[in-house]
Amino acid sequence: MNWHPLTSTEQLDEVIAESKETPVVIFKHSTSCSISATAKSRIERQWDGAGLDHVKAYYLDLLRYRPVSNEVAEVLQVHHQSPQLLLLQDGVCTYDASHMSIGVDALKKKVAA
Repeated sequence: MNWHPLTSTEQLDEVIAESKETPVVIFKHSTSCSISATAKSRIERQWDGAGLDHVKAYYLDLLRYRPVSNEVAEVLQVHHQSPQLLLLQDGVCTYDASHMSIGVDALKKKVAA
């Protein structure tokens, strides 16, 4: 799995535009939370071989980039959670999961073919 860092609100605009061409996920991660670390590890273990090679994965460090996290919640109209996995397709958030409900199988079902 290849994470791409999400570090600015300007970049968020680019990610949303990119989702109009290919599905994109944003993983909002707290580096000080064990549940978040567990969810991130589970995604990484399950990603390879899951048929999601066409989905670009972004990683958002909530502690370092709190303003970006706030912008994600506002622009995508999703309630902030940590950890949280968001699926963007066609410029909108079509799926979100948080805490222990984050998993690749549920994500795969939501990705448009």
